[in-house]
Amino acid sequence: MEKMLQFEKKTEAFIKSRELIEKGDYLVAAVSGGPDSLALIDYFINRKEKYGIQLAVAHVDHMLRGEESVQDLLFVKGYCEKRSIPFHSVAIDIKRKMEMDKTGMQETARKYRYQFLLRVMEEINANKLMVAHHGDDQMETILMRLTRGATGQARAGMKVRRSFGKGELIRPLLAVSRQEVEEYCHYYKLEPRIDPSNEKRDYARNRFRLDVLPILKQENGQALEHFQRFHDDLTEDEVYLQSEAKARFNKICQVDENQEIHLDIPSFLVEPLPLQRRVIHLILNYLYQYNTPDILAVHTDLIQRLLRSENPSGRLDFPKGMKVIRSYASCCFTFKERSELQSPYYYELYEGNKAVLPNGGTLELGIAQEMLIKEDLNSFLIDGREIEFPLIIRTRKPGDRISLKGMKGSKKIKDIFIDQKVSLEERKIWPIVVDNTGKILWIPGLKKSSFEGKSQNSHNYVLLYDQTQTISGGRMN
Repeated sequence: MEKMLQFEKKTEAFIKSRELIEKGDYLVAAVSGGPDSLALIDYFINRKEKYGIQLAVAHVDHMLRGEESVQDLLFVKGYCEKRSIPFHSVAIDIKRKMEMDKTGMQETARKYRYQFLLRVMEEINANKLMVAHHGDDQMETILMRLTRGATGQARAGMKVRRSFGKGELIRPLLAVSRQEVEEYCHYYKLEPRIDPSNEKRDYARNRFRLDVLPILKQENGQALEHFQRFHDDLTEDEVYLQSEAKARFNKICQVDENQEIHLDIPSFLVEPLPLQRRVIHLILNYLYQYNTPDILAVHTDLIQRLLRSENPSGRLDFPKGMKVIRSYASCCFTFKERSELQSPYYYELYEGNKAVLPNGGTLELGIAQEMLIKEDLNSFLIDGREIEFPLIIRTRKPGDRISLKGMKGSKKIKDIFIDQKVSLEERKIWPIVVDNTGKILWIPGLKKSSFEGKSQNSHNYVLLYDQTQTISGGRMN
């Protein structure tokens, strides 16, 4: 009986337990020419009939190592030609792309590499992309993310499978170690290409690989298996907690037409802490479109501190221009700049006119006998003999005071806003109604002055305020 290596035993068992391969799959393998990807494609070439699959290889020359990069491409191409495997390649000037995109080398290389791999899949109608990350890569990733302060699912490392284009990306080698990969290459005399930059300590991943992993494996020979179990357990826990968090999101968050998210703070604070954290993650992922490399545990901690603060207002500025703005019982997450809504305004209002306000509301002035009047804070009766027209609708000015109906003396409008828990953003655009002499008549929707008319007579007019609700309930699917 032919010898079966640990690489083969573990990979076969892993593929079976995770149901990564199905009969009829068309698989594209991303092959650099190094030990990992060469072992990956060689394993599947020798088992094409067993699995009932089609194979193709895609290679990217990042043009970072001159002639060595060219030789890598030629090596992989030759390997595929000998075995009659379709080969697709591209050369991308990553240094030039870095300058254009103003991004780091690894981020840039990954972006353009995966764009090409997706294009190959679409061109040949393949349904799965295979990448050669192995168990040691997984250990490095988990340690790096924990050290960096990652939260949620990110701490579990790389996913065994995830959606990619119209198909899937799979990692069949996560159960095997680097040593087992090298043993496979040696046993089958594959002679892979070696990238000398992997031995440099310039990159964090290399430092973890060269300095940290050997210590952990020396402490426990089963370290890789324990890390894989950690990945599996945390992933299963996160699937359940994420479903619970989505249900909470739909109850306590609203997404408006501007793609701003408004969170109800009292409803949020009664949830268990694990769900609070994950609701915040959902909000950030929704707004950042799951592209949140700069969001760490410290950011979620800052948000929770803001929401629990005794101070009713506050603001956080996050990466890429996102703002977290708290005002009393509500917190807004937005990329929008609101300066256009915060500018002072001034309108003149005559009989029969209607003013449309920046906050989405309207103010309409008409004759009392011709309009329906309700005894509430959204209508105001005016005695035309005591008021000088036109009426002025404007934003608050420093020092504004109003003589309140039913009270002696006057009160600062600023203090009324505070008492009524009007947010800082809303205060800047809340309408104030005055007459042409400057007498403050009304703060629509909040307080009336002592100048309100007593009865409906031939001299009376009425102001009606309609504050349009612009927020619609959004859902997290």
